[in-house]
Amino acid sequence: MAGEGPASAAAELLDGSLLLLRRWRAAGGGGRELLGAWDAVRAGVVAPALAAASGACLAMSAMLLAEALFMAAASLARRRPERRYRAEPLGACDGEDEESGLLGYPMVLVQIPMYNEREVYKLSIAAACGLSWPSDRVIVQVLDDSTDPTVKDLVELECKLWAKKGKNVKYEVRNNRKGYKAGALKEGMLHAYVQQCDFLAVFDADFQPEADFLIRTIPYLVRNPQIALVQARWEFGKPKKQSVNPNECLMTRIQKMTLDYHFKVEQEAGSSTFAFFGFNGTAGVWRISAIKEAGGWDDRTTVEDMDLAVRAGLKGWKFVYVGDVKVGCDVTRKEIITGQVKSELPSSLKAYRRQQHRWTCGAANLFRKTGKEILLTKEVSFWRKLYLLYSFFFVRKVVAHVVPFMLYCVVIPLSVLIPEVTIPAWGVVYIPATITLLYAIRNPSSIHFIPFWILYENVMSFHRTKATFIGLLEFGSVNEWVVTEKLGNSSKTEPVPQILERPRCRFWGRWTMSEVLFAVFLFTCATYNLVHGPDLYFIYIYLQAITFLIVGTGFCGTSNS
Repeated sequence: MAGEGPASAAAELLDGSLLLLRRWRAAGGGGRELLGAWDAVRAGVVAPALAAASGACLAMSAMLLAEALFMAAASLARRRPERRYRAEPLGACDGEDEESGLLGYPMVLVQIPMYNEREVYKLSIAAACGLSWPSDRVIVQVLDDSTDPTVKDLVELECKLWAKKGKNVKYEVRNNRKGYKAGALKEGMLHAYVQQCDFLAVFDADFQPEADFLIRTIPYLVRNPQIALVQARWEFGKPKKQSVNPNECLMTRIQKMTLDYHFKVEQEAGSSTFAFFGFNGTAGVWRISAIKEAGGWDDRTTVEDMDLAVRAGLKGWKFVYVGDVKVGCDVTRKEIITGQVKSELPSSLKAYRRQQHRWTCGAANLFRKTGKEILLTKEVSFWRKLYLLYSFFFVRKVVAHVVPFMLYCVVIPLSVLIPEVTIPAWGVVYIPATITLLYAIRNPSSIHFIPFWILYENVMSFHRTKATFIGLLEFGSVNEWVVTEKLGNSSKTEPVPQILERPRCRFWGRWTMSEVLFAVFLFTCATYNLVHGPDLYFIYIYLQAITFLIVGTGFCGTSNS
């Protein structure tokens, strides 16, 4: 009938298949023996294996819930960083007069690593040269690893233009890209003029710091000798305000929700409890002596930023997160967020997948390489070691990626086909609902996107799970490094209201068959549950299957991919 949908057709097809199997079984012979063998294998092997997987996933879900509650409590109960540490502006205390205060400004090195950044190089260099700091006390170092000679010429010309304006800009290139970003940062530290610098600010090419960034972050380092790192929050803009691209499409909105939670909760909790968190690789200021004590930049993983933070943390250095510092400005009549840095989110699915693979795989690989060192070190307390091993690495870098995929995309759908396995309601409903609520209350302005966020993150957990095991087991692509695509000014268009956008290529060029096949699997499980199941799992499984299909066929993100 015209009113019947795809679900009804699939149900009829499945019922027809089952009827044929029953008739074949009733006919006797090999059919009855084959189905009987399957029943025995299902009851004796498949069901126990699925039950074990279910138990493991439920245990890890409980870990995630406990971690989410801990971080929520720590981030909400935190003391503001300026109350925990001295952060008076330079020259404003200790009896300093204005002249001595100016002379007391430390030398700061600002590093901007680049790689074929045609779209954003002008913005990043201009923002770094526009920092409010005595011009003779700051060096802007542009580390250009570009392989496109045209881009290299443009970046070099831009540096010369700013040098003519009186800015101390150094344009540095290498003969090779050994170590990628870590290698560029490490080689940049070897130049003679760097030896006069006390602190290092790092900004990726798509980051644009506000002018007073150094004024509000450097005092923490100057007045607190135990602090090695001051990390600012990434800012992606707000609706109807100055922004880069958070509202370009639904995918960038979801990314912003995830990163907002990371900064508001994870970084805040780490800073206020154990004075440790992972350096985000940009929008932060380091004490150069701490970098040297920790062994400098290392390219052994694709997360050189987190690697340096872990090694510095094991030396007893403290980190502080200052993402909540704000100041009003009447010049533009728009809120200027001090201590926050505008950045660009990857708006194409291909770029986002690669970024997530690098971050996830690198963190898991770093866990493998530093676990023993963390366990055996005697320079930090037992509680900080426990926090690093269990909370920071195991729960957040392994469990948090594996559970969403294994439990909600594999175990629950399979359980509708295996009647011997029953998953308790607290594992299917109560734990995920509580974790989602904890996310939602920290993103109240995006609460209406929560359903899309859940479904999309479950799809991405498919890729993150694969990347996690590649990192833990050190498979072939463990050190794969692909620079995230930036669109620069080309991304500053009107927000894209629709969830789907047709890419400009043939379907076989944009399809990801692993996701498409997984969508077929989920559709099969949902239809079986709709026809034969006593519960309503099919509602969720159908929605998840549709999301896998949308992502797998490339109807996600922008057409720039």
